[in-house]
Formats: sequence, C-alpha cells, structure tokens
Amino acid sequence: MRTRTIKVDYLARVEGEGALYVKVHDGVVDDVRLKIFEPPRFFEALLRGREYSEAPDITARICGICPVAYQIGATHAMENALGVSVDPQVRALRRLLYCGEWIESHVLHVAMLHAPDFLGYQDAIAMAGDHPDIVQTALRLKKLGNDIMTTIGGREIHPVSVRIGGFYKVPERRDLVEYLPRLATAREEALALVRFTATLPFPDFEQDYLFVALHHPDEYAITEGRLISSRGLDIGLDEYDRHFTEEHVRHSNALHSSTSDGDNYMVGPLARFALNYDQLSPLARQAATEAGLDRVCRNPFKSIIVRAVETLYAIEEAERIIGEYVKPEHASVAVTPRAGTGYGCTEAPRGICYHRYRLDDGGLITDAKIVPPTSQNQKTIESDLRAFVPQYLDLDNDMLTWRCEQAVRNYDPCISCATHFLRLEVVRD
Repeated sequence: MRTRTIKVDYLARVEGEGALYVKVHDGVVDDVRLKIFEPPRFFEALLRGREYSEAPDITARICGICPVAYQIGATHAMENALGVSVDPQVRALRRLLYCGEWIESHVLHVAMLHAPDFLGYQDAIAMAGDHPDIVQTALRLKKLGNDIMTTIGGREIHPVSVRIGGFYKVPERRDLVEYLPRLATAREEALALVRFTATLPFPDFEQDYLFVALHHPDEYAITEGRLISSRGLDIGLDEYDRHFTEEHVRHSNALHSSTSDGDNYMVGPLARFALNYDQLSPLARQAATEAGLDRVCRNPFKSIIVRAVETLYAIEEAERIIGEYVKPEHASVAVTPRAGTGYGCTEAPRGICYHRYRLDDGGLITDAKIVPPTSQNQKTIESDLRAFVPQYLDLDNDMLTWRCEQAVRNYDPCISCATHFLRLEVVRD
C-alpha cells in the first residue's frame, strides 16, 4: 500500500497558527483534522479575580481584528449581572462602533484574504495589479470602518472608551455627522463590491447546515438578541450552556463546540443571512437578490457575497444611527457592584461570540467563559472538507492544497489576532 504525504509550509491569509491534516485511504477521505497548535492564552483564567470594570479592556485584547465583539459582549454580560440599563443613544453608539468593525473586518476578508483564491492570485498585492479598483475600494472602506471605531472607541485597535454603564466619553454630533458624505460614497462602493463578488467562480458545493445566530425582532442582530437556529431553537442567552457544549480534542488547542446532541453547527454570515433575512435593509436585500442569492444560501464559498451584503447593510445602518444621533446627557450611568451571573452575546463578523461571567459581592470576577465563533465553526470546517475534498483527489498536490485552503478561508477563521502560518498535510494510502 502506497502512502503519499503532502506538506505545505503555510496557509496564508488566515489569522493564527494551525495545521490541516487530511488522510485519504483507497481514494476515500478517511480523516480530517483542523489542528490549532497556537498556545492557549488563558483569558478566562486571567479574568478571574479581576474587577468587573476591567473586563471590557481585557477581552478586547483577545483579537486585534474584532476587538469590539469581545468588548461589547463582555460589557453586556456585566451589565446583565449588575442590573444596568443604558441610555438608548449609548446603545446606538455601541451599535455604530460595531458597524465600524463589521465594515473594516468584512472588506479585509472579501478583498484581501478571500478574493485572491477565486481569481488565482497568491495574495491581494498580486491581485491589485489586475484589479486595482477593487483593492483601492476595499482600502477606502476599511479606513472608513477604522475611523468610525477611532471616533467612538478612542482608537481603531482595542478601543478604550467603552465601560460598564456606557462610555468614558461620547462624541459630539458634529463629529459623527462629518462621516455622512463618506458613508454615502461608501454605500455605492459597497454595492459595487457586492456586484464584484457575484462574478466570482464558485464551486458547486452545498451542505445541509445547522445555522445558529442571534435574532432581534426589530433589527438585523449585531449587538444583542436571542439565540435561534434553523431547527427551531429559540432561547435566551442564559440557556446557552444547556444547548451547546465544548470539548477538548487531541489535535487542537482550541475547544470544539457542538450542540448538546453532538451536532456541529455553523455561525457567521450564512447563518445570520438565513435566519435574519427580513431584518436586512431593502437595499441590502435587493443587492443580495441581484447577486443571485436566495433567502437561504448553503454554499459556503458564497459567504463572500453575504459578507459584502452585510458590509452594505453596516454602512446604511451607520448612516441611520448618525442621522438620528443626539448626544446623551451622561456618557455613563452609575454602577453598584453586586453578586450575580451575567450573559452577553454579539455577532462578530465571523459569528456569535458568547460570554458568561460570575461576580462576587464586591464585583470581582469568580468565573468566566468566552466562546469565540471560530471554535464554534471548527467541526463544521472539518465536515466541509470531508465532503469537499473527494471531488478534487485527481488534482496535484499544489492544486489540492489550494482548494483546501480556499474551503477553510470561507469561514475567515480567526485563530488569534494575527496572521501566521498554517501547514497542510495530506496522507494518501
């Protein structure tokens, strides 16, 4: 029996360190493992014994691409534990801050990390030679998202203005209104980005995913809501641990998530789009239809289109929030420490990011649980590869590797807050 092993030094355009192992026996994929060997950073342990007020700044350091996801999730969980309600304009500002993050993260993925896969380029720099308008548009949109985060959060990486009960400082209306002309231009650029993604060549590949996302009755869920699924789940955040579990697998330093029944599930753009389609703006729905998307999309490669549609929505939502903004009289409300358990969950660009914290009488954190979206998608990524790889076993090593990389990048996995290296190993018996 002949064994063939393929080793690739790295998988670029994925944030974090890991490896992919694929074993093929008699022409059949026998084993797939997404190995995350980047050392754990123990943020949950780091939070224990800290003041409740420290959680937003500590959790923001988990990721440099989506710090707001962690920061707002932790903030909401603490406010839930402490019985804190914030001013409606403070809530709107947090949503606007999150829109900035969606814009910068989505366009980074769409144009810089994933589009080169579809067009046969090694990276965005090479792609820019033939598609300069797309790359330049993405850079402008990303800067817009970063600038919004800076204006509200104090800086674009690991914002510092969010606090339990509100903000340390809120912007003047004039500071936000200045963004309206840029947002109007960005809206048209985002429409063009949706149209561009619709022209990309997509593999014929669909799976019967179990979608899980936040849902809000009045808006496309970003910062809060109930957890729902495509199989009828509808729960409050305090019920999360009864329906979802984590386990340690030998080949990964990141925990694998599954339902309490042991099923893998998908979070992220496709899940949000399928479960919250009616909450999208009319323009975003129209753009999705013109791009060829049905109300439910089960082709993970087309998630690049959905990310572009969500970018358009985030721009429109930023325009709406700024247009209605009135500076709150107080940037924050008083908070009194007390014992309790709090829950928070937001929609990071890559999917739901869940938080649970327990506090003692003095407001010290006694227990913390954070479940990032990538750990929730790990089992589904492996499932995709099991179904996807067999149709490409006749490819040479380089082309098969490229296909596997592209399938993993559908999820924009954020293994840590930086892009390092990921090795692919294929064993053929």
